Amino acid sequence: MREPGPGDERRPGRPRRVLRVLASVPWWRWAAVVALTAALGAALELVGVPSGVLFAGLVVGVAAALTGLVGTSPRGPGAVPRPAALAAQAVLGVLIGTLVQPSTLAGLAADWLPVLVITVLTLAVSVGAGLLLGRHRDVDLLTGCFALTAGGASGLVAIAAELHADQRLVAVVQYLRVLVITATLPLVLLATGVDTGGSGTGAGGPSGGGAPWWTGLVLVAVVGPLGTVLGRLSRVPAGSLLGPLVLAAVVGALGLSAGAQVPAALVHVSYGVIGLQAGVSFTRETVSVLRRVLPVALLLIVGVIVACAGLGVLLSALTGASALDGYLATTPGGIYAVLAASLSTGSDVTFVLAVQVLRLLVMLLAAPALSRGLAALARRRGG
Repeated sequence: MREPGPGDERRPGRPRRVLRVLASVPWWRWAAVVALTAALGAALELVGVPSGVLFAGLVVGVAAALTGLVGTSPRGPGAVPRPAALAAQAVLGVLIGTLVQPSTLAGLAADWLPVLVITVLTLAVSVGAGLLLGRHRDVDLLTGCFALTAGGASGLVAIAAELHADQRLVAVVQYLRVLVITATLPLVLLATGVDTGGSGTGAGGPSGGGAPWWTGLVLVAVVGPLGTVLGRLSRVPAGSLLGPLVLAAVVGALGLSAGAQVPAALVHVSYGVIGLQAGVSFTRETVSVLRRVLPVALLLIVGVIVACAGLGVLLSALTGASALDGYLATTPGGIYAVLAASLSTGSDVTFVLAVQVLRLLVMLLAAPALSRGLAALARRRGG
């Protein structure tokens, strides 16, 4: 056994070193960020902002990053821990997958061809607008596409960084689009002679089939990890979201989920994590870029909304649906606000939901291939 040497009494033991490291990490800062996100998110949800907790996480995260509330000085985490981000992606994947129900898919059976054509055209319009945004000197092609593509704002924000897009810009532009759509929806309904009547759906999405709340926890606990593993094994980019999404869709389509819905509290937490993940990575340089990009992005957002409204009129003519159903079905984002409006106006909710979900699934599943294609195009241009 080694004899104690000089200076050993001044060398702290391992437990003491661990305590010192923990004491030096400003976890109280993250506690403050979480509390602010929860408070702001609750306020935004009360006034009807879609995915309010995600938006709150983005705003609080940006403020925390720019003020130094979180960061690397003093020593501490400067980003949302990766396990938390991956878990949030898995929850969102299960949430989106649960929208795929046999009754929803059956709503497209009679008009599947025109619906598919209009879905592809809707995505083409938004991707085209994204490519135009990508020509801005501060935006690359992939970031521009993900920022303006109508395919599930929370899902695209969640996987943007993993697919090598600028998650910060994607988050801001996606939620600017959702807010514009949500803000103008009452005006559209008023112009057509109806209003929302104050109806709405919860943050977790459309109302479920009355299954006990704990079945949703079981669904997430089983499908989330298993889907993540399958997504990783298949080497699909963004497997932490797409794996649970596909598995939850299969479980729902087979009728094995028994109407289970992801608990709203879990959805709120996941939205908050995704928002903070994008927000805390902001810098003052990022804010300067956004100041230059947002006017162009807003103009393109308005153009996409108008073009999709035209496609809604075409969908109505091809399927015999009402003009309002066509508009709500092709609206490029704000799915839960759209469904709330559909419910309150007596529209064909199943039809609207089916078209919206189909577009969402197509875009999220196509996102990895789109990222590879745009990366190859960028390399050829660079070469």
